[in-house]
Amino acid sequence: MTRDVQRDPQSMLSRRTLVQGLAIAAGATAAGTGTALAQQGGDLGPPSTITTPPRDFGPHGAPTTYFWDPDIIAVDPSFNGLAQPNTSIKRLVTGMLWTEGPAWCAQGRYFVFSDIPNNRQMRWLEDDGRVSVFRYPSNYSNGNSFDFQGRQLSCEHLTRRVTRYENDGTATVLADNFGGKRLNSPNDIVPHPDGSYWFTDPPYGGQLYEGEPDAPGGSANPGGKLNPLIGQPAGFVASKRELPTNCYRIDPSGRLDVVVTEEQVPDPNGIAFSPDYKKLYVVSTGKGPGDTGPGGKGNVFVFDIGADNKLSNQKVFSDFVIDGVNCGPDGIRCDVNGNVWASSNAGRHVGYNGVTVWSPEGKLLGRIRLPEVCGNICFGGPKRNRLFMAGSQSIYAVYTATQGAAPG
Repeated sequence: MTRDVQRDPQSMLSRRTLVQGLAIAAGATAAGTGTALAQQGGDLGPPSTITTPPRDFGPHGAPTTYFWDPDIIAVDPSFNGLAQPNTSIKRLVTGMLWTEGPAWCAQGRYFVFSDIPNNRQMRWLEDDGRVSVFRYPSNYSNGNSFDFQGRQLSCEHLTRRVTRYENDGTATVLADNFGGKRLNSPNDIVPHPDGSYWFTDPPYGGQLYEGEPDAPGGSANPGGKLNPLIGQPAGFVASKRELPTNCYRIDPSGRLDVVVTEEQVPDPNGIAFSPDYKKLYVVSTGKGPGDTGPGGKGNVFVFDIGADNKLSNQKVFSDFVIDGVNCGPDGIRCDVNGNVWASSNAGRHVGYNGVTVWSPEGKLLGRIRLPEVCGNICFGGPKRNRLFMAGSQSIYAVYTATQGAAPG
């Protein structure tokens, strides 16, 4: 089965894009505002929907009347083999402040995610779609994952540490310092079959909204006007930023090693392995609190992983600029074929927010459009063929024709 493929803006438009463009143009002309196509990335608004006519993504909204969801776009014909034709994007829950850290528990058949500013983790149950508070407080957790033994891993902004929740109900602090200096704010984490964990440590938790600002005099609070003790329990000790933004590997022995330096990838964010664990993908996001340099550029780097866990052959995987729009990645995951699925933060270019999908060679294959910025993603569901997408205030999901390459 085939469908229209999105052409480059300089080439012929697909029939569906042309019809949508004419409808938008007609509406804009009638309003006396000129024309601006979301597909062409104008600074639009912000409109409340992507598709025309307006669409309700929620569970009680009208079903899509198309065999291909209109917001699942094939840029390359091969994407038709990854997308599922007879399904649609669903909004599972909304009302959060900023969602991150989506992770799937295969044993419990539930989906967990962080609502960072509300200092809690939420859980969505597959059987009845019920959403409840899973952990509160969560220490402003960001990234979550599950390892090969089914244990949850969490990156905590407030405590600047990585925590593992054991099967017996206890919690283990896996890392909170390097060389005696406190971590910045661990962000995203992935397990390796050898029992190690790899995580990124950017500075984004050093802000009031998502964690704890530096103690007075720290690089993210140089004037000391912000009081990091407000709202925290008695005895809380504020910290200052002490380390560059590195990526680390937690050895099964507990040893912590730097695997990617700030000079290689400034402000590392999302992280993922290829299906054969021979490549590592690391997202480089924009400048964070306390950064003295320019910060990342919103691109993704790929490394080869040697037998000794040393990285080499660093390359830019993609700059994530599509049709002239910077579709800034955050969270990334690979499918079993090695394709890279990345969340997209295109700001007010609403038609480009959602998810972008790339071949292992860095070729854009397709896009999933959401009516919100998307911060992170994971594969889950009983067959690991459902893509969960953490929008700014909502969680979305869509079935695919492929499977995620890793647990959690």
